[in-house]
Amino acid sequence: MRPSKRAPDALRPVSLERAVARYAEGSCFVKFGNTHVLCTASLEEKPPPWLRGQGRGWVTAEYSMLPRATLERTRRESTSGKPSGRTQEIQRLIGRSLRTIVDLQALGERQITVDCDVIQADGGTRTAAITGAWVALHDCIAWMTARSMLKTSPLRDHVAAVSCGIYQGTPVLDLDYAEDSEADTDANFVMTGSGGIVEIQGTAEKTPFSQEELLNLLDLARGGCARLVDLQKTAVA
Repeated sequence: MRPSKRAPDALRPVSLERAVARYAEGSCFVKFGNTHVLCTASLEEKPPPWLRGQGRGWVTAEYSMLPRATLERTRRESTSGKPSGRTQEIQRLIGRSLRTIVDLQALGERQITVDCDVIQADGGTRTAAITGAWVALHDCIAWMTARSMLKTSPLRDHVAAVSCGIYQGTPVLDLDYAEDSEADTDANFVMTGSGGIVEIQGTAEKTPFSQEELLNLLDLARGGCARLVDLQKTAVA
């Protein structure tokens, strides 16, 4: 039995609240159960220096966790002078995930930065961040379109992410911290609305997992991401 009493293929309650940041071109407050992440998309009318003159833009992300997002206070990374390795890994994952569904040529010589700030953490912060970041990015592009800044929309598809794992011998979807901390296997899946796989991160925490177990997790993730994409479509409709 899962600590949350959910069925193996059940997501936590998910909500996607738009337009929560007054000054951002796009924003979304995403909740996966008790994991809450604020995603804001900011437009700059210039690409990064290494892309100037190439006629295409860039989408990137930054990720951070507030000091009391967790049970005990964690030190602000700004006070240490640089982001941790975990933070860099996650923000690069978010950026990669968003760029797979954006036509950077159609974006033009501009950059959109999506900031993902974890307000409260209970497992799956990176997957919630990716799912909410798509909504913030969508609204930023809609903001640009409303001002005739784009000839065609550079947004080609949805992208969402969900965690899966093997908990007490059973493949389960969307792990909260109680499951994540005790799971035999922990994995994150990033997928597009059309079903394409963007990235799979999988780790055996205790014992190696089999190909069959990996495919079981993949099946769970496909169903979970499809439901998250449906929620994205409802949110931006």
